[in-house]
Amino acid sequence: MSTYCEYALSPRAHPIHRWYHDHEHGFPVHDDDRLFERLMLEINQAGLSWDTVLRKLDNFRRAYDGFAVDVVAAYGEADRARLLADPGIVRNRLKVNAAIENARRIVALRADYGSFAGWLEAHHPLSKDEWVKLFRRTFVFTGGEIVNEFLMSTGYLPGAHHERCPIFECVAALQPAWMRAGRR
Repeated sequence: MSTYCEYALSPRAHPIHRWYHDHEHGFPVHDDDRLFERLMLEINQAGLSWDTVLRKLDNFRRAYDGFAVDVVAAYGEADRARLLADPGIVRNRLKVNAAIENARRIVALRADYGSFAGWLEAHHPLSKDEWVKLFRRTFVFTGGEIVNEFLMSTGYLPGAHHERCPIFECVAALQPAWMRAGRR
């Protein structure tokens, strides 16, 4: 299959892909906890299949306290050890550390931007390359593919759905940031 839309809508895809495709992927996100969740899911996907991450989604949400930014930012060594011992999530020290550190950086962004969403809006629109540079300066464990998928999945970059996809119009009706910027 050539696109995520084609794959997610195919009979060979696990049903969780259809759900994610139809209700999450590419839809604008403005809530900081949900933005943080998406960033962390993309970071955890690095080197793994998206299928693995989606199948562990409920475990991730439980383990990371619903991806509540303030809660994760306050995690200490006991939380780090708990996460590294949790077989329901990706137990990679770099990824666990990235979750805690990135939550702390989101908390720090609030002083100047009010929120993670405010930070994204303040820098929008940027090209993919400019976004990658900004994310690398601001966060940890954020390479080009992670940043691209995060921004596409949250409506800041185009490409989440092809225009023939039945979900494209649902997303377009919500005017994601990339559409407001005139990119199509």
